[in-house]
Amino acid sequence: MNKVITEGLVLMPTPFASGLNLWSKGDGTAGSPTYASDPDAYFVPADQDFGGALELFKTDATQKLRYMKRTPIIPGCYLRVTARVKVIAGSIPAFRIAGWAGRGGDVHVPNLDEAGPSVVPTRLGQVVEVSAIVGSGVRGGVDMSWGSEPEYGYLGLDMTGPSGGVVRIDDLTIEDVTTIFIADMLPIVDVRDFGARGDGVTDDSAAFNAADVASNGREIIVPKGTYRLNKDVFIDTRIRFEGTVVQPRANRFVLRKNFDLPSYIDAFGDEVEAFKKAFQALLNNADHESLDMGGRRIELDGPIDMAAASAKTVFEIRRVIRNGQFNIKPGAGWTPAVATSAATYDPAAARRLTDVANAGSIQVGAQVTGQGVGREVYVRAVDRSAGVVDLSAPLWGGAGRRTYTFTRYRYVLDFSGFSKLSKFTIDNVEFQMNGEASGILLAQEGETFHLKQSFMTKMSHKGLTSIGRGCQDLQVDNCHFVSDEQALPATRRVTVGFNVNANDAKIRSNRFQRLGTSMVLDGQGHLIVGNHWFQGDEVTDGPRVAGLVFTLPNNRANVCGNYIDNCFIEWTNEHDPYPDFFEEFSFGGLVVTGNTFVGIDTARYFSWIVVKPHGKGHFIHGFSVTNNVFRNINGTNARAERIDTSIADLDRSRYRMIEWTGNTYNNVDQETINPVTLEFTQNTAEQTWTLDPSRWLPFDGWTRTVTSVAPVGRLRDAGGATVFEAPAVDRLQGTAFDRLRLHFSKPVRGTVQVTIRCDRPY
Repeated sequence: MNKVITEGLVLMPTPFASGLNLWSKGDGTAGSPTYASDPDAYFVPADQDFGGALELFKTDATQKLRYMKRTPIIPGCYLRVTARVKVIAGSIPAFRIAGWAGRGGDVHVPNLDEAGPSVVPTRLGQVVEVSAIVGSGVRGGVDMSWGSEPEYGYLGLDMTGPSGGVVRIDDLTIEDVTTIFIADMLPIVDVRDFGARGDGVTDDSAAFNAADVASNGREIIVPKGTYRLNKDVFIDTRIRFEGTVVQPRANRFVLRKNFDLPSYIDAFGDEVEAFKKAFQALLNNADHESLDMGGRRIELDGPIDMAAASAKTVFEIRRVIRNGQFNIKPGAGWTPAVATSAATYDPAAARRLTDVANAGSIQVGAQVTGQGVGREVYVRAVDRSAGVVDLSAPLWGGAGRRTYTFTRYRYVLDFSGFSKLSKFTIDNVEFQMNGEASGILLAQEGETFHLKQSFMTKMSHKGLTSIGRGCQDLQVDNCHFVSDEQALPATRRVTVGFNVNANDAKIRSNRFQRLGTSMVLDGQGHLIVGNHWFQGDEVTDGPRVAGLVFTLPNNRANVCGNYIDNCFIEWTNEHDPYPDFFEEFSFGGLVVTGNTFVGIDTARYFSWIVVKPHGKGHFIHGFSVTNNVFRNINGTNARAERIDTSIADLDRSRYRMIEWTGNTYNNVDQETINPVTLEFTQNTAEQTWTLDPSRWLPFDGWTRTVTSVAPVGRLRDAGGATVFEAPAVDRLQGTAFDRLRLHFSKPVRGTVQVTIRCDRPY
């Protein structure tokens, strides 16, 4: 900024050669005496040092020289007044730049510093320069700081000290030197001022850190160039990038003031590298609990290894990534790695395969499939030299040597390199996978990973995968899982929304759209509340597949207030290394209440709740199905529940504590109730009545308990006389143990109301 240039401001005083009538002996105000009539002052036209000069004989203790035209004092503008002087005879005085601060009609502004520093020549004939800077601000280098009240000044020179000397003074100059203070006036610090080169080769780390120290709250600017930072850099103030930085993976770049992904993208120029460095800073800096992606979309052509990006393997302090999108570009980076190997399994070492052929080709995080393997079993670790593979869950198929397939899917965010990660949240982030990639792979161990208000859109295989116990207390809230397989029949889809191996998952208010399977849950203590998962297709009278799979028989889970659409809840023990029942809890601890179950154009054998034992001898002990709605549209189905006996059946003789009440049914051929109260009518007098309540009892239950038999109206004998007696009851009648017999003392006819249970209620 220079007012002389930008506004045509005239600052330079009139030369002495033009006359001395504009040069005052006083304060410079109108009417003050001038040197034009002073006999001790005259213009010397030819001086060997100055050319023309004013010669004075000093007579006063403080002799003044003031230019009598007003010099404007403008806030933010700084003026330097300069004089060159010498003493040619007599005593040598001191010289200083001085002025008079005024406003309005020559009203003096008092209590200001109106003189600059003094200079004393050391000998006669020595030319010295005297200067001072005057302006409104209090800044380093400003000699006369006048604030905003003065509007102008009468500027010039003071001569102090001994009198009797003859001095000569060159023409005074007044110039705008505001540019000297630009760096202080503008709230910026340039890293180049601290030695940054920006050549892509020189290590500029020290310059960045020095600029931060000197910034004192001002914004740091990084001009065009490539700045190599080979050390850790911590910036505590705001920073703006025109150039970009490069930094080794192990070193940290922490922007404490503007900690957000857009700033890191500006810094690194590459959005993927920027995300990695921002994530590294998030986990290696205590000043921020969250990384705001600023609504930015990151284009990815391969997975992000989150442990490698952060240079950590354990982290258990709350951190959040929020507000952005990952968009997947097609390419080889998303191709799953597939290995097929023979291995030996022993249920005594339930989570391990041994003698694994070609173990070096198997990757941690690969899904294991093959004979005797349940759903969502993954590789936790590989000892290549020993040929050992550790598994996330046991296999149910028993001991033996078999061939298994190990498929390592590629995930957008891969946390599997963390041995433990807890209290991590992803909030309001969309994973746009375009049928190419899977979503998130969790750490080996950890607690309370939280996915909230996010979209898993068009995953190729998996949405959220746990290969260990990093899913303990998993929380998934208000998320959308959208399949890339929506046009396929339900039986051909392979996508899985998420799986859980540990306990206490909270799955709330989510939407799962036409996946292969919405969720597979091992462990116990889960809450599945307020979700909608639908897995229908366009196939008329088509089969349907499981939407929610429980793989632990006694799971203490609660499925409440969900909309379960064109799929079923499947309850198995497929992660049991000894699947036959033996002194353990069997199927129990599950509550299914207040849900809406819907089927559209389903095969008639379709049911919404299916128990599938993978071994002999299991039974149901503690199962509550209450206040649900079961409805079929465009067709009917036979029952709401069934047993899948393709591997094994249930032991009905051991059913206990099954509560199946308060449900409503539409277009379901047979309602299920337990306990059920039914009316039976015998039209001809018989001494023994055989009753069949079997179709009402859940899971092909036996008539294990009769809690009451009450006549409806009168029971009469063959002659029409009223019979007052209670019958003896035989339970568990018929070849299927699902009938009752009532025995009277003589033949009777009439109607009775009987309450039957398929279980023992205690």
